[in-house]
Amino acid sequence: MTTTHHDVLIIGGGAAGLSAATTLARSLRDVLVVDAGEPRNAPAHSAHNLLGREGINPLELLTAGRAEAESYGARIIHERAVSARREGGRFAVGLGSGATVTARRLLLATGLVDELPDVPGLREQWGSRVLHCPYCHGWEVRGRKIGILATTPMAVHQALLFRQLSDRVTVLLHELSGFGPEEAAQLEAIGVRTVPGRVMGVESVDAAGGVQDTTPEAGILDGVSDGTGLAVVLEDGTRLDVDALAVGPRMLARADLYEQLGGTLSEQPMGRFIETGPLGRTPLEGVWAAGNANDLAAMVSVAGGAGTMAAAAINADLAEENARAAVATAHAAGVRGDS
Repeated sequence: MTTTHHDVLIIGGGAAGLSAATTLARSLRDVLVVDAGEPRNAPAHSAHNLLGREGINPLELLTAGRAEAESYGARIIHERAVSARREGGRFAVGLGSGATVTARRLLLATGLVDELPDVPGLREQWGSRVLHCPYCHGWEVRGRKIGILATTPMAVHQALLFRQLSDRVTVLLHELSGFGPEEAAQLEAIGVRTVPGRVMGVESVDAAGGVQDTTPEAGILDGVSDGTGLAVVLEDGTRLDVDALAVGPRMLARADLYEQLGGTLSEQPMGRFIETGPLGRTPLEGVWAAGNANDLAAMVSVAGGAGTMAAAAINADLAEENARAAVATAHAAGVRGDS
């Protein structure tokens, strides 16, 4: 059993966590990043809308980010944070190895988990030909046959965005009976057709229409260019061939530690998240959150920026605390001198 103490403890080594670590280390803060190594975008082939690094592999980006943070003195450990509590004015976080780390401030950059619809075959294609964000992967499927698996009325919003990228968009109503008159009229007017019937499964098929047994590994860039696609199987046996299938997962912030500290999660139509004020400050004193943990829609670039701003706020908060402590020390010394 070991214990180490730091200025700031960051849980999560994704874009938000590493950006925060770099910012804090550049201000000479003693910062530790605890990262379980489970980035949300690991299945994806590339990250987009990232200035100067457009199309970079997400894991390559994290490798570079770790090196940058460490070059300024940040420490990064491959561990899982399993518990959190307040202890003597500090935060004590227990690790899977049995060690404990403590810090004056805590930044939760833990990301989220995508809860996909319960459709056989969907998870295996996630991050390759099954996608959710038109900004993250839309360009790669432009002009292709795109299916939208409707699980909530928000599917209309997805359809409108993907229709900008292709004139071959089909909404699979799945468990929905349909949309309201206004939404239905919009879809019909822009040429998006709707197909009723529950989706029973998704299969990968080759150019000849044969079912493939292997799961794609290279991601959607190769998936839409090598002649393979998806067969969406409906309840009545109908098979609809598409090049890509968009879904709307329920997004759940990884927030066990936040709840252990007494925090309460907030709900919105897309899922559950840690609600924060400006610059990522949570209602819990000394706790910040950044990235997908508090912004379910944040892309890599947004998450990284949020991590930087949260780090700046934490650094300022620590500086103010140090100044108050210095004043108290000086006052105490003065009182002792007078006596």
